[in-house]
Amino acid sequence: MARAVVADVVDPEMPMLTLDDLGVVRSVDVDGDAVTVTITPTYSGCPAIDEMRHDIGAALTRAGYARVDVRTVFSPAWSTDWISDAGRRKLAEAGIAPPGRAATRPTGPIPLTLGAPSSSVRCPHCGAPATDELSRFGPTACTSLRRCPSCREPFEHMKEI
Repeated sequence: MARAVVADVVDPEMPMLTLDDLGVVRSVDVDGDAVTVTITPTYSGCPAIDEMRHDIGAALTRAGYARVDVRTVFSPAWSTDWISDAGRRKLAEAGIAPPGRAATRPTGPIPLTLGAPSSSVRCPHCGAPATDELSRFGPTACTSLRRCPSCREPFEHMKEI
């Protein structure tokens, strides 16, 4: 039951998604009336971490759990690949282009290659394959602002991480 309660907690910045849709919830462990929830925010400087922790704690308290501990872990780092298929669908339905899948990563030491992210973002309104970036940062640090030259509609894109 605790897992289902936590799965319904919405993201404070993108309320069309739950924290579970975003892949932020790593584990939910129950021991009697105590629950320990482990989350990994979308990035270490996410301003919504405290709100996420509060909302999870409040939901579990309302569900009858007496002791709630919400832990934040940063390793492994969150990836947009953790967004569920339902989360990707909800983003597109809200007019936000979901991120593409990240390239397969090698195990062990990871080589760092710096470069511009892919500029190929499909329009969530008309499906046109090529869109233009207007600003690298949108209303949240996780999104950018783009515009479709075909339908001329602006939209947000959740950046690949």
